[in-house]
Amino acid sequence: MSEDGHNIATSSDTIRFMLDGELYELADVDPTRTVLQFLREDLGRTGTKEGCAEGDCGACTVVLAELNKDGSDLTVRAINSCIQFLPTLDGKELITVESLGRDGNLHPAQQAMVDHHGSQCGFCTPGFVMSLLALYKSNPKPSRREIDDALAGNLCRCTGYRPIIAAAEAMYDAGPDTAWLRQPATSANAKNKAKKLRAPTDRINALKDLRRDSCLTLTGSGRTFFAPTTSDEFAGLLAIHPDATILAGGTDIGLWVTKQHRELDTIIYTGRIEELNQVKVTVSQIEIGAAVSLTDAMEPILDAYPDLDELFKRFASPPIRNAGTLGGNIANGSPIGDSMPALMVAGTTLVLRRGRSRREVSLGDFYIEYQVKDLRPAEFIESIRMPLLGDDVILRSHKLSKRFDQDISAVCSAYCLELDGELVTTFRMACGGMAATIRRAERCEAAVVGKPWNNDTIDAACKALARDFEPISDMRASRGYRLRGAQNLLRRFYLESRGDADASVYSYGR
Repeated sequence: MSEDGHNIATSSDTIRFMLDGELYELADVDPTRTVLQFLREDLGRTGTKEGCAEGDCGACTVVLAELNKDGSDLTVRAINSCIQFLPTLDGKELITVESLGRDGNLHPAQQAMVDHHGSQCGFCTPGFVMSLLALYKSNPKPSRREIDDALAGNLCRCTGYRPIIAAAEAMYDAGPDTAWLRQPATSANAKNKAKKLRAPTDRINALKDLRRDSCLTLTGSGRTFFAPTTSDEFAGLLAIHPDATILAGGTDIGLWVTKQHRELDTIIYTGRIEELNQVKVTVSQIEIGAAVSLTDAMEPILDAYPDLDELFKRFASPPIRNAGTLGGNIANGSPIGDSMPALMVAGTTLVLRRGRSRREVSLGDFYIEYQVKDLRPAEFIESIRMPLLGDDVILRSHKLSKRFDQDISAVCSAYCLELDGELVTTFRMACGGMAATIRRAERCEAAVVGKPWNNDTIDAACKALARDFEPISDMRASRGYRLRGAQNLLRRFYLESRGDADASVYSYGR
């Protein structure tokens, strides 16, 4: 029994989650089975669609409700079920498009889609409805920008989006929905215990009953899944299984299974580790646990550095940000990761843990070469420490890609600038997409520091930048395009830092 009087689940061999007011307990599950496969193949819930199987199109979108940090309320967020492994549902509530109907009536999000002709072929419609539901439950009065962002992870080939946006704006006209989900009269599965939920308080208490105080250990199909609850437990498991796959949000690892068909024999999940899910803000730094979602990590970062807003809005889509983690993005070590350039120029460090030992390394030193990082066997990222720089420091990042939303960068650059009058006292620049790893532009920086912040200095910096990187040509951009793009993004930063009101209309060419 927990301190708040609720039962603590102690079984270590079943996945326990809520769906339509019922408790589901699943054993002998393949740990790499996706939520989408479970819904469509095991439950016959075919409203959730498979489009891309990689978290890009949004046809598979579902909503997860889970307890907030203090257990007083629910956090409701959309995720991509096609790359979410089934065991990660443990302790949460799953909501699908079939969950929304009640007594023959549609949910306001569904009704608005009907009224505003937001569906044509219908394949993408359930995913849009679920993204709208998450918006409906989390934002009572969204702006057009917020609506666009909420729908950025859902693609439609038919409607042109105008009627879907109209539906998003109109769904609030019906007022709040009095019931979250339909309430089944009887259990749909004889093995599951039906539990009717008539109010959010009941839903909160139901999830409290699913809390665990011990590691979930699940085996199935010859694979093992561990979900520890403490950093000590995690460190111990990794020492025993140094070759285990560390799973955070699954936004990359999910594709290892769905696209690359990799066999993952042992998985250790970080999503339930309390220490790795904390954010601590002090007068000198923001410390973000490695398992904190990108959505939750963005809030303190943007509070400190609001100029990074556009970068984070363009970072993947809301369902990906809701599941993916900042620690996972860093540990993945992709040369086109969008968070690392800004973190790098800010002077971010990583707390690495192995057993009971910890060490702190600079993010700039963490990447050695392509997909090679300064990580020892059984060592993991425990937290990310981002310094809080002075108010006079300018921290900004630019992304160059073919689409504004949800696109992989051709170039992502970040800058940290401090001036003493017209003289540059601090200048750091880092680039993604320009080399085998994300790294600093050291020759460019040397051409700027100690010089006046003017056009002549920027011209010299752009020439030095060409000596810092030798980008490759690939399907996203040619070598020349990347280099010219990085140079012109630097010029754009210069114009913006000067307070030029017309900087946004300048051509990238010069």
